[in-house]
This record gives sequence, C-alpha cells and structure tokens, in this order.
Amino acid sequence: MPSPAPNLHTSTSRIFIPDGKPVEPALARITHLGIGAHQDDLEFMAFHGIINCFHSDSEWFGGVTCTDGAGCSRGGVYADRTDEEMREIRIREQEAAAMAGRFGAVIQLGHSSAAVRDAGNSGLKSDIAAILAATRPKVVYTHNPADKHETHIGVFFATIRALREMPPQDRPAAVYGCEVWRGLDWMLDGDKVALDVGGHHNLAAALNGIFDSQIAGGKRYDLATVGRRHANATFFDAHSADPAEMLSFAMDLTPLIANNPPDILEYVLGYVRRFEADVRRKLATGAAWK
Repeated sequence: MPSPAPNLHTSTSRIFIPDGKPVEPALARITHLGIGAHQDDLEFMAFHGIINCFHSDSEWFGGVTCTDGAGCSRGGVYADRTDEEMREIRIREQEAAAMAGRFGAVIQLGHSSAAVRDAGNSGLKSDIAAILAATRPKVVYTHNPADKHETHIGVFFATIRALREMPPQDRPAAVYGCEVWRGLDWMLDGDKVALDVGGHHNLAAALNGIFDSQIAGGKRYDLATVGRRHANATFFDAHSADPAEMLSFAMDLTPLIANNPPDILEYVLGYVRRFEADVRRKLATGAAWK
C-alpha cells in the first residue's frame, strides 16, 4: 500500500514501494532517479534507467512524479471524469507502472501544474532536494530545458536548483535532460547523449500501455514514444547501419550542477547556436544556386 509522505509539501503526496521494503532503505538503494512532471513521463523519458535496473540486484530505478494528474487531457470513457477522479486514476496508473517496471520506489508529490510553473514557489524544489538527500542517485533523468511544455520546464528548473544544493560529493555523476514534448533530433550529433533503449519491446509496451486514461482518452503516447525511439536510431547516421535498434536522445545537464555552473540560458542556447551554425555552413556551400 502507498505510504503518506508527511515531510513533503502536499498532503496528497504518496510513496509507493512495489516490493514492500521499508521506505528509508528502499530510497537509499536508488541508483537511477527519474524526475518527471506527469504520470507516464518517467516511462517515456527515463526508460533507459528503468531497463538498466530491471534485471539488477544492485541497481534500482526510482521515480518522482511532480504533479497530481488533475489537469490531464481526457476523452472517450474518461471525458466526464472529475479532476478528483482523474487524480486517483493517474496515481493508480503510475503505481501499476512502478510494479511492472520493478521500480525501487515511486514518489508522487501531488503539486498542481500551476504551482510547478510558478517560479516563486519553492515547495517543489524543496521536495526534490529531500528526495535527492534520501537517495543520492548516480544518474538523474529529467526534462530537457528545450521542451515546449511549461510544466516540464518548471520541473527542470526545480530539479537543477535542488541538485545544485547537494554537497558536491553527493551529486550524481550524470544528469540527463530527456525527450518528451519536443524531440532532440535537431541537436548536432556530437552534442547528443544517445541512450540505447532497444531490446525490451515487451517491457516498453507494458509500461507505455498502462496509462489507459491518456491512450483511450485520445493521446497515443504509446505509439508515438516507440516510433520516436525507432526514428532516432534510423536517422542518427546517414552513412552507416543503425547504431542501435532504438535510441532516446538526451541533453547532458551535468555541467549545470558543477561548482561553477554555466548560466542555464546561455548553456542551452549554446546547443541552439551550434545547430544554427551547422545549418548556415551547409547552406552557404549552395550560395551559387541563388
């Protein structure tokens, strides 16, 4: 059964440990931590961490879902569900995914989307900081800062701020900004972190398909996510065989939590400017066609 999380900011926050281990040791074993905005973001963006821990006895995936699910789209058989009903449905779906994916833990923070988007609200950052202190993961997956969903951007900022507050010796070795509401295929190949997520079709289908309230409600995230992974692998290199069956692309956010971190905006725009320079260079070679 889910446990209440009294030290977190919302009264509806819940911690679910699929294998029933006590909360403190369950969190302490987490090595790969996904921090997503919505129920199902973890399965779509942090699948690399899930599969790396799935068959391991020493590495465990932990998930954090920041919002309460009340503001999700709904259609079909879910069209007339109230916000409160959707909250409970989405929470149950996320817990079912944690069971199927053999998560070490899933923590649902229960913040409203509006609160996550509010730059002046420090509650989410404080919650993430508490979870990071309890887990001290080696790898963190979160939303990439070029994502087009404003709630995702709110989670990104809260995560980076919480990571920067960690003692340097406790910070993760790698922090990845992952694809959800904008792919990262536009980045230069040398800038991409290419995460191999192939070879686990049944697990991917099971995890993606659990979120019936979204799929039956009119959003085929299950097909879109797998299609993007296949497309990333096929279109990664025009001159050689596919490097993997499926790839997820990520932006390396690790420099943003260094002792002397770069400015976030300038860091992200650096990727955009390198992309722009590549487009300019290639078009310049065709100037004679003007």
